[in-house]
Amino acid sequence: MTTSTDALKQELTFTRFDRMSEAYPHRPAVVYLGEYFSYRRLRDLSERFAGAMADLDVAKGDRVMIYIPNCIQWVIAFLGIQKLGAVVVPVAPIYTSHEITYMIEDAEVQTVICTDTNFCYVKEAFAETGLKQVVVTNLIDLLPAWKRWLGHLFDKVPTGKVDADPRVHRFTRLIRHAPLADPPDIDPAGDLSYILYTGGTTGFPKGVPGNHVGMTSYVNDVTEDVAGDHLKEGEDTYIAVNPLFHIMALGLFMAVGLNRGNTTVLMPVPQVDAILEAIGRYRVRWLLGVPALYRMILENDRQDRYDLGSLRYCYCGGDVLPEEVKERWQKRCGIPIYQVYGSTEVGHVAYSKIGTDPSPRAIGHPLKSRQCRIVDPVTLAPVENGQSGELLVTSPYTLKAYYNKPEETEKTYVQIDGATWCRMGDFVSALPSGELIYMERSADIIKHKAFRVSASEVEAVLQDHPTVIGACVVGVPDTKVGERIKAIVVLKEDARGVGGTELMRWCRDRLAAYKVPSYIEFRDMLPKSKVGKLLRREVRDDEIRRISKGKPKPVAKGA
Repeated sequence: MTTSTDALKQELTFTRFDRMSEAYPHRPAVVYLGEYFSYRRLRDLSERFAGAMADLDVAKGDRVMIYIPNCIQWVIAFLGIQKLGAVVVPVAPIYTSHEITYMIEDAEVQTVICTDTNFCYVKEAFAETGLKQVVVTNLIDLLPAWKRWLGHLFDKVPTGKVDADPRVHRFTRLIRHAPLADPPDIDPAGDLSYILYTGGTTGFPKGVPGNHVGMTSYVNDVTEDVAGDHLKEGEDTYIAVNPLFHIMALGLFMAVGLNRGNTTVLMPVPQVDAILEAIGRYRVRWLLGVPALYRMILENDRQDRYDLGSLRYCYCGGDVLPEEVKERWQKRCGIPIYQVYGSTEVGHVAYSKIGTDPSPRAIGHPLKSRQCRIVDPVTLAPVENGQSGELLVTSPYTLKAYYNKPEETEKTYVQIDGATWCRMGDFVSALPSGELIYMERSADIIKHKAFRVSASEVEAVLQDHPTVIGACVVGVPDTKVGERIKAIVVLKEDARGVGGTELMRWCRDRLAAYKVPSYIEFRDMLPKSKVGKLLRREVRDDEIRRISKGKPKPVAKGA
């Protein structure tokens, strides 16, 4: 299959799943907590869910937020929403009510799918947004009765209180509905498939709209050019550890799993022993992880008890893999770790080539549906061969604007030679082979546990505190989590009794846990340019110098 626009329109990711369900009806599509869901069963459940959503007046173009962790319901909901022509808005299940209220309003979400444990946050959003209805589930709702009974008996299943309300619907009831009878026509290039959220430079997350053909283009690249003959259609097994609300995890799940008739072992939480046990039990060959996961596996003192001999193709995304981790993995498993690079704005961009050892700090070779350019960040002129510059990416298949954010769009997307390019904020160089080498990232973005954290978003939350007049947030290098988040804060002169503990509590109430600063330092002033711009990179560089000299990090009292 080619990546021409006409070919991409003929078979999208969810319609290709339908074809796989006809070719391999009895093949397990997903293994979730030991329960097998065949391709035929998964397709039936997704079409029943789509039919039920249609009866709840969810129509083509409507926004549906998926606010649950990795589970079989996530997959059913995603496929059902796509078939209905509605727009998926996947978000982290650990977001607070403050965060999801903003996203519900911004994306114009009318329906939310949540778990009973985070229903309380959705409930708060009803009064402040145009939200019409909620679909509630529990992580074990679709498991056999005896497994659910044992889970509750041994108190292994978290549960939450759900109000009786005509606007609240149970997932288990909806999948008993008749299948969707009349799917709408979908324009692969013109109709939205999803809206994903990423950090903003103004303190608010930005919605990134994606069309159907944009995802299909890079899924084709991965299955045909990256995996190629290494991927055994209808025979292979992939383990999905990373959260599916992330573009990297969702794309690879479709590319090597559902779009190739293969089995995906879906992990609800990234618990190392459970992952290792699943790799051995299901003879997993394909794995996507983040640097922290590979490090945790190598540092697990029980790793030798597990059989990892089935692994053949291991990928790392979210951040550059440290060389010492790559070398230890090669020694432990006898296979390399390949790199994946991409972003919410442009999808998957680059992959290492199977069979070649990735160069140090490499992020891969560009996919054929993505064009890359390395430029001077000020003039946007191409740098000389081998020189470092900011990475720009474009593709004829992707949308090139943030949702309802014209000012943010203007800052990130630039016009060069008649094409619209996305500024990645990452600085790279290129080898003669075309392999991209990572150099450094913009100080505006912090990579913490493979999550992209917007420094300005955390700063905005801190500055909402009544005693804070200024804040600067930076990433401090850390071998285990990539970067730790440090906040430098300036308080009002008359502030009394405000310390790091209170400000962290303030952040925890308004931000997902991975965005909360690890420590806070108080200062009298922040460094700014002559025009008043915060010199975040100067602060970050100062922190790096401090670490290199072995000086202890200042930590706020009580933090």
